[in-house]
Amino acid sequence: MPEDLQHLFSDLARVEIRLYNVLHQRLRIDHGLAASQFALLRFIDQTDNCRVGDIARELVITVGAASKSVDRLESSRWVVRRPNPHNRRSSLLELTAAGHKLLLAATATVDGELHRFLDASLSKLERARFAGALASVLATLDAADAGQPTG
Repeated sequence: MPEDLQHLFSDLARVEIRLYNVLHQRLRIDHGLAASQFALLRFIDQTDNCRVGDIARELVITVGAASKSVDRLESSRWVVRRPNPHNRRSSLLELTAAGHKLLLAATATVDGELHRFLDASLSKLERARFAGALASVLATLDAADAGQPTG
């Protein structure tokens, strides 16, 4: 049985890496954008009053790494930092008009690539089950990170 779980983990990791690489390459070619930058733009766009700390928590990276990533987005003029009226030590992040336009175009590209690979491999029911299984594993990992008992 442990071999089955190890094989499952290996396959899951390989799928994630290969799919990420496909998306990264397509985004670079079509938009001059890294997959990691796309994820940041998407998160900032979907998060009210987004701060660097929110990005660090979501992506499970250090605040320093998140801040440097935002610096790069800001220097590309895709994101701006606004003063946080509730905390002068932090800034609120928002997409610029150019950032919104880029995100919209890049989202269409990502959606096309995901449909290309996932629709060809999984039925609608299989995708729903897979999504449910991943959500369950993520919830277990989140509980473990929070120090809660799992299982």
